[in-house]
Amino acid sequence: MIKDSSGIRKTDVINRRMFIIGAAKLIVFSGIVARLFSLQINDNKKYLTLSDKNRIREWKLPPTRGEIVDYFGNIIAGNLKVYQLHIIPEQVENFNYLLSRLKTLLELTDKKIAKILKSKNQKKPWESIIVAENLSWVQFLKINNYMHDLVGVKPVMTISRNYPFSEIYTHVLGYVSQPNENDILENETIQERFVTGMKVGKLGLEKRLENYLIGTNDIQRYEVNAYGKRINQLEHQRGQQGSKIRLTVDTEIQKLSAKLLANKAGSISVMDIYTGDVLAMYSSPSYDPNLFLFGISNDDWQLIRNNSLKPLINKTLSGLYSPGSTIKPIVALSALENKTVNESFKVRCTGKTELYGQTFHCWKEKGHGLVNLKDAMKQSCDTYFYEIARILGVDKLKITAEKFGLGKKVLGEYFENEKQGLFPNTIWKKNNLGKGWVLGETLITGIGQGYTQTTPLQLCLMTAQIANGGYKISPKIIVNNKPLNFLEAKKNMELRSSIDPNLKLIKDKKNLEIVQKAMFSSTNEIRGTSYRSRIDDPKYQFAGKTGTAQVKRISKRERELDLKIEQIPYNDRDHALYVAYGPYVNPRYAISIIVEHGGSGSKAAAPMAKELFKLIIDRDGLREKQSNFEEIDI
Repeated sequence: MIKDSSGIRKTDVINRRMFIIGAAKLIVFSGIVARLFSLQINDNKKYLTLSDKNRIREWKLPPTRGEIVDYFGNIIAGNLKVYQLHIIPEQVENFNYLLSRLKTLLELTDKKIAKILKSKNQKKPWESIIVAENLSWVQFLKINNYMHDLVGVKPVMTISRNYPFSEIYTHVLGYVSQPNENDILENETIQERFVTGMKVGKLGLEKRLENYLIGTNDIQRYEVNAYGKRINQLEHQRGQQGSKIRLTVDTEIQKLSAKLLANKAGSISVMDIYTGDVLAMYSSPSYDPNLFLFGISNDDWQLIRNNSLKPLINKTLSGLYSPGSTIKPIVALSALENKTVNESFKVRCTGKTELYGQTFHCWKEKGHGLVNLKDAMKQSCDTYFYEIARILGVDKLKITAEKFGLGKKVLGEYFENEKQGLFPNTIWKKNNLGKGWVLGETLITGIGQGYTQTTPLQLCLMTAQIANGGYKISPKIIVNNKPLNFLEAKKNMELRSSIDPNLKLIKDKKNLEIVQKAMFSSTNEIRGTSYRSRIDDPKYQFAGKTGTAQVKRISKRERELDLKIEQIPYNDRDHALYVAYGPYVNPRYAISIIVEHGGSGSKAAAPMAKELFKLIIDRDGLREKQSNFEEIDI
């Protein structure tokens, strides 16, 4: 009995174990079936996508930048086809032999050969190495003629930036080049679209408008093997070219500005007095931005960098100069507006003014005699403006100067390198220099010397707002409004000022008319400082004010010698300035000119205005007809 009972228990144990094992198998099998169902049915799309990602790869190509055109639609920053030479290492039979042949054909340097070898070691065998980014047509033909002996070499045609007017627009446009780490980190759009060989804006409008100009990438899709090597191209998706940007500038005026300032350091600015459109903004000397597209050579860079006239500085926006006598219209206007003096106020000029033991000289050694405001402006009498500045005070003068744009950025939203300049007053000196203001500093401020620092574009804006009747304008360099004729522009200005009283910069229009007539006499009447540069034809007639800004204090000995300009060392010569607006009847345009170390505004700067106004006014009608443009919200 005992044995039978034991056998029954063993059978039960075996059956129980078999049941457990069977149940476990069923659970495992069910789990496998469920997982297979999930993989093949529920997650089918997910794993199909992952499979395709392993099989299909995307390659992004550099985007095509948008064009920049002048007011008349002329391309000033465009794109052209360039020829490049690539090597695909895995297709090369003998790499050293290939480099030897290319070195001979293209005259490659040892440094370039070393760079190619370094690139080869860093890339996969099937990835292209760029040997030359910009082959000449002769080089391109030579390579194609020897293709039978250059296994693994691939001539490629692609798109690159081009500046057809070379140095004419450099300080407006800037240039493009390969992005550095900061360029990529600071701009999300560049991060998203960055690929090897891409160029981005480095200066000027090319940098400021990067997100509008950059365009989107072409995308190539390839089928690849397990090692990532391309097997077959499946698709080529075209990217979108960047936006076309239309500027307010006129290439013909810009070219004439460059011609007038050839071999000189200086700046010419031209502005519409009603719309604020900048017609020209040339800084001299300039340099060719095309040199930077594929990496500037050391020789070219040193020539630019070591040029004593400093072509790298945008003098129109970054150059800070004492305005000299070009400030006198603002001094006169401020004195009239504050009722410090009237039109008939007179001062006797003897050639110098004594104040607390210090002598302040007039430019004319023997003086101008008894002069009123008009005569003082016409002959640029320093003594007269010493006196009205003394009576007015520098704090009141600063208020008027700032209203008319001095000491403030003009195009700061477009150019990060624009400087603010400085128009001083008593508070500024106390806060910045820790000293009190002295009366003698008011006198020299009244003739545009001392602490005052302005940019050429500020002087152009100042003149424009004097010319338009004392209305505030907002200068711009990108087209965002349809062109208006003289009557439309003037009416629009008056309408806006009636809605917004802050646009009116003066209290009494008669005060401004007095200043305008004085500027006219300075250019168009005998003994006027720019009389020799006048134009008698009313169509081109203009009003202006010369300026001569000292760059160093003139010693008593130097004053006695009375040296001619050519006898003074270049860096010690005064800067020559001129501001003007025209045509005098129904004015439309303002200009500012500065010639560094030009010596005299009447001799070096004012004659340029004569040529400029003839061209500017002749092109006025053409400008009004240019109504079609692609508007970009910037």
